[in-house]
Amino acid sequence: MNIVTSLTRKPLRTAIAGALAVALPAAILAPSAPVEAAEGDLQKAVAALRDISTMKANFTQTDRQGQTVSGVMTLKRPGKIRFQYQDGVPLLVVSNGKSLTLIDYDVNQVERWPIKNSPLGALLDPDRDIAKFGKLVPTGNKDVISVEVRDPRRPEFGVITLIFIRNGAAPGGYQLTNWVALDSQNHRTTVRLTNQRYGMSVSDKAFNYKDPRRSSRRPR
Repeated sequence: MNIVTSLTRKPLRTAIAGALAVALPAAILAPSAPVEAAEGDLQKAVAALRDISTMKANFTQTDRQGQTVSGVMTLKRPGKIRFQYQDGVPLLVVSNGKSLTLIDYDVNQVERWPIKNSPLGALLDPDRDIAKFGKLVPTGNKDVISVEVRDPRRPEFGVITLIFIRNGAAPGGYQLTNWVALDSQNHRTTVRLTNQRYGMSVSDKAFNYKDPRRSSRRPR
């Protein structure tokens, strides 16, 4: 079972899918005159990801039914991420560098998947070579790079499309602003990042969580 299938067990989880997607403004995604992706853009995108050591950003996440939640994302490469959702949403998604974990404090449930089994592996899995599995997608804007990442040998891992916009203040000169992911069941979610901050000190403890199955509720 993948994280999307699990999340769709109840309405709230539908909005917090593990296969993630993005929507850019129509002017970017649907240009009147398509522009081919420039040679070398894939390496620019790879550099933009590899140059991130730590990152925090606000996010909004919308599922295919239009349900939207927000929160704060914390990223530490390689492999660590935390989606802290808004007050009132009793869910948490954390990666400790090896596995992606969904914690549901409403029903005291914890579910875990290997990073490589999620579309988020394109962001988190150090063994997922974006340059090898990535394909440029024309955007119609020379300042926007779109990279679709999939492993043709493992379609069950899903597809993620990463969107970068030129920004001289961002690592590698391009800022990750959105992504689109589709799982093997064609479940899609939209995530948009804002207020990106880079290079701050982030403790590994930020990727711990309170296990609701333990009466002591000690950090795991």
